[in-house]
Amino acid sequence: MAFQNLLIEDSGAVRLITLNRPDKLNALDRTTLAELHQAFDQAASAESVRVVVLTGAGSKAFVAGADISEMSPLTPVQARDFSRFGQQLMTRIEQLGKPVIAMINGFALGGGLELAMACHLRIAADTAKLGQPEVNLGLIPGFGGTQRLLRLAGRGAALELCLLGQQIDAARALALNVVTRIVPSEQLSAETMKLAEQLAAAAPQALRGVLDAVVIGGEAGLQAGLDYETQAFALAFSTEDMKEGTSAFLARRKPQFVGH
Repeated sequence: MAFQNLLIEDSGAVRLITLNRPDKLNALDRTTLAELHQAFDQAASAESVRVVVLTGAGSKAFVAGADISEMSPLTPVQARDFSRFGQQLMTRIEQLGKPVIAMINGFALGGGLELAMACHLRIAADTAKLGQPEVNLGLIPGFGGTQRLLRLAGRGAALELCLLGQQIDAARALALNVVTRIVPSEQLSAETMKLAEQLAAAAPQALRGVLDAVVIGGEAGLQAGLDYETQAFALAFSTEDMKEGTSAFLARRKPQFVGH
């Protein structure tokens, strides 16, 4: 389907989703959030799609935040619903069952950083700027920023970013584990797609097992998480890809995974 604020492009088994509001620095309004819900539902159901890359149009911003002009007149009840709608999207991405890579090509602020943190891997240009500046508007993060920052970077860093509301550069974000790697800006697209293609060549069910064990099992206590891992490990033995992978290893050849 055609989207108003998104561009969708497939390259083999990799789907590129681009937020396309460069005049608004790709700010998240309700229409864009709704379209992202639909786009990720489509990516989840498409067997041909094994990896998703998410980025923003233009050279300035991944996503500069929520659309303040739309958000400022909300009533408290409307704000609660807006927050929940955004959080549902972030959880949808996080629990997609397929690797999602955020290609951070510029500002990732507020809702933009929250969107990036919902992705499984975050590749940032060395020129990127990140932050949770909501406190400067008299607000707090509403799309999961306090909770995902806490889990990614720890209590101290989560409090620093959310209380001070200051931007950090890519190097500081890497040191805090907010991004997983940084690359020169001119190499961002090529390096991100190289990583996506590497993931797309892996066994999809094994990737899903890892994602579910870390994302879902990791929220439980240790023993419950270990039990979750055991079940995912056992389930992998029912797949054709496991048989292909082990056979290829023993035969010293490259495996050809089909996703079953």
